[in-house]
Amino acid sequence: MFEATTKAIHVRVEPQFLDEQSNPEDHHYFWAYYVEIENQSTEPVQLRGRHWRITNGHGAIQEVTGEGVVGEQPVILPGETYSYTSGAPLGTPSGFMDGEYKMESAKGEDFIVNIPAFSLDSPYDQHIIN
Repeated sequence: MFEATTKAIHVRVEPQFLDEQSNPEDHHYFWAYYVEIENQSTEPVQLRGRHWRITNGHGAIQEVTGEGVVGEQPVILPGETYSYTSGAPLGTPSGFMDGEYKMESAKGEDFIVNIPAFSLDSPYDQHIIN
């Protein structure tokens, strides 16, 4: 599991290679990643947006930006955890992801929460990144 804390918001990510959704002969590899966002602060926060950097095994970077996550912009109360699962395809058998969440405090102030870098490793790569 990969973890990072920014301004009392703790993010945990656990990637999993999905062999059944991958096709190495066509250079198609797919991972699911499970994310937990824990509000360790004393005030509610709302997840407003996301920015991902997805880097394949050749170093090519794809950036993905959007509102919320999985169609939601959840409010996370103090002491609570919000979790979701999403996925990422790559054209190489390994790579990594990192990024940021755009959060809004109860006072209406925007701030950035770091998403820890995590590796996307498959059994089809002889040179595992992490």
